[in-house]
Amino acid sequence: MTHYQTITADDVVTRTGAIKLYGPEGFEGMRRAGALAADILDALGAHIRPGVTTEAIDRIVYDMTMAGGAVPATLNYRGYTHSCCISVNHVVCHGIPGPKTLKDGDIVNVDVTPLLDGWHGDSNRTYLCGDVPLKARKLVEVTYECMMRGIAAAKPGAHLGDIGHAIQTYAEAHRYGVVRDFCGHGVGRLFHDAPEVVHVGRIGTGPELRPGMFFTIEPMINIGRPDVKVLDDGWTAVTRDRSLSAQFEHSIGITEDGCEIFTKSRRGLDVPHLAA
Repeated sequence: MTHYQTITADDVVTRTGAIKLYGPEGFEGMRRAGALAADILDALGAHIRPGVTTEAIDRIVYDMTMAGGAVPATLNYRGYTHSCCISVNHVVCHGIPGPKTLKDGDIVNVDVTPLLDGWHGDSNRTYLCGDVPLKARKLVEVTYECMMRGIAAAKPGAHLGDIGHAIQTYAEAHRYGVVRDFCGHGVGRLFHDAPEVVHVGRIGTGPELRPGMFFTIEPMINIGRPDVKVLDDGWTAVTRDRSLSAQFEHSIGITEDGCEIFTKSRRGLDVPHLAA
């Protein structure tokens, strides 16, 4: 049975397995954190270019996060020592920034989570680096559309399986693989919380969506099979068949009549063809 927990402004929030239901102060906090995340990702578009190192991008994320009055939630999270995750080409997620230089034709995902006044603004985008082949561009566009179709299914009275179904059917119609090993998650006062938001599913299954639920939708879509493996560094996940992988992520809140996207770009730069 699914348990829900109504959260007030004075509550100490811990991970209990219950799905948190936040009030107006939660929506306001997530709007601020989400706007900062979106602004950081907007700014990165000008820096995703051949010859730039991923550690240079990580530094920009750190500087912008701190300048915005926040801290990077990933920094020192479970031993992780960077301000974002940067996943290139066949890296599915949790790529570690370093001296690697971006090359012409790469697709580059950057995942940021500024922690602002106790609220987590979790979002990521896949960028096109230089002259990207049509095959890779199509993957990026379909992945974005997968996320947006999942978001369109998020409304009160619907179920988490509805979101997964919307994503899975669209991706598989293009003969892409949907990663099962990683999923979206509850967010808000905690970085990762209940529920798990799996990007495959059947309509009418899973927990019911209720106003005040905050969670991420972040499908990882592979050109090839959905299978992944984690490298020896304990973080970097890659496609087993070395095929390209793309991802997009928004943090959303369920409202009385639909959902609100907290991490939407105020400049419209979260749409792939504009971010190129």
